[in-house]
Amino acid sequence: MASRPATGPAFLTRREFIARAALGAAVAALPLDAMDSPSSPATGIARPRAITMWDFSWIERRWSGAGYEDWPRVLDELVARGYDAVRIDAFPHLVATDPQREWTLVPVWNVQDWGSPAKVQVRLLPALHEFVRLCRDRGIRVGLSTWYREDEANTRLRISSAEVMAEQWNATLAGLSDAGLLDAILYVDLCNEWPGALWCPFFHNQPPELTWGGWYTEASLTWMRAACGAVRRAFPQLPVGFSFEIPDPAKLAGRDLAFLDYAEPHLWMAQANDGEFYKQVGYKYDRFSNDSYVALEAHGEPLYRSDPGRWQQALRQHILTRAAALQPHGLPLMTTECWGVVDFKDSLRMHWDWVQELCRIGVETAAGTGQWLAIASSNFTGPQFHGMWRDVAWHREITALIKRATIRPGLLRTKLAARL
Repeated sequence: MASRPATGPAFLTRREFIARAALGAAVAALPLDAMDSPSSPATGIARPRAITMWDFSWIERRWSGAGYEDWPRVLDELVARGYDAVRIDAFPHLVATDPQREWTLVPVWNVQDWGSPAKVQVRLLPALHEFVRLCRDRGIRVGLSTWYREDEANTRLRISSAEVMAEQWNATLAGLSDAGLLDAILYVDLCNEWPGALWCPFFHNQPPELTWGGWYTEASLTWMRAACGAVRRAFPQLPVGFSFEIPDPAKLAGRDLAFLDYAEPHLWMAQANDGEFYKQVGYKYDRFSNDSYVALEAHGEPLYRSDPGRWQQALRQHILTRAAALQPHGLPLMTTECWGVVDFKDSLRMHWDWVQELCRIGVETAAGTGQWLAIASSNFTGPQFHGMWRDVAWHREITALIKRATIRPGLLRTKLAARL
C-alpha cells in the first residue's frame, strides 16, 4: 500500500545476470493454465485461504462510518463474502512498551483510506485479544503483521537491533498465548514491506538508499535471519517471516532464504516493468497531496482501456516471474497486497470495474501456480472501500476461485500449510 519503487544501484552480479536470463525459461516451464485459468496443475488436500488486509485500519478506523466501529458485524460481512483469513497490525512495539496506554498515532497520510487521516488514540489491549477472539469464533485465521506505526514519541525508533524487534514480538505473542488465542494465528510477518522507509525507519540498510525492495543486502538478511530465529525459538509452531517487494526477481538467485517459513511478495500491475503504468499516469505516491490522485482519476482508466491486454499480460508476467524465482527456495507463498493498482479509493471519477478486472486476473494467475497458500483479492477488501465492499457477488466469485485452487504436494509439508 502506498509504497515506493526501490531506489539505489541497479548493478547485477554475474550470478544475478545468469539468474535473470534464466527466468524467462523458468516462467515458460510453469503450467500453461497458470496464465489463463484459476485451476492449479497441482494435487493436494489442503486448500488456500482467502485472505484480506485490514492493516492498522481495524483499530484506527472506529469512528462512526469509518467501517470498523462494529467488529462483530464487519467480520460477519467478511465471512459472507467468502474470506477466512485477515492480516492485521499487531503493533508489537507499542504492546511490548505499554499495552494499556492510550497511544496517540500520527497519520502516515491523509489522502488514503487505510488508517486514520488525522491523529487518533488507540488502546491495544484488550482490543487485540478481543479482535482475534472474534475472528476465531468465525473460523477466520489471523495473520499478524506490523507497519510500525508512528506515535507522538516515535517509540519505534527504540528498536536498535533484530533482538529488540524479536523481544517485542515475543511479548506480544506471549500475551496472545496467555489468552489462549495462538491457535487462531495463521502466521507472523515481522515487518510489512521490509525495509521500506515508511515502516521501519529504525533500520539503516547498506547502502542506505536501498529501502523499498532492498531486502537482499547482507545487512538486511542478517537482521531478518536473527529476528526470525529469535521468534521461532520462542514460538516454534508459528510460521515466521517478513513481507517484501521484489522489484528484481534475479536478486533471489542463490540467496539462502531457509530462515523464512514463507514468502509474501506484494505484486501489482502498476509496479510491473519498473512501474511503467504509474509513470505514464503520473502517479507519484503523494501522501499529503491530492496531485497523484488527480493524475490517476484523469489518466488511470483511460490508459488501461486503451490496451487492456497489454496491462493484463504485464500483470501475469510480473506474478509468474516472481513465482518462478521463488520456486527453487521451496517456500509457500502468500500475497495480501496485490494485483491492479497500489492505491485507489471511492471517487466520483474513479470506477472499480477495471480494478476488479485486473484483480481477477491476478488471483487466477497466482492460484494457477499451485504455490500460493493464502491469496487476497486486492488490498481494498475492507468496509472503508465502499464501491469494492458492496459488490458481494464479486467477492464470492473471487473467494471461490481461491478456494478451488490446489497446492503443490511439496508445499503441503510446510509449517504454513499445517496452520491452514
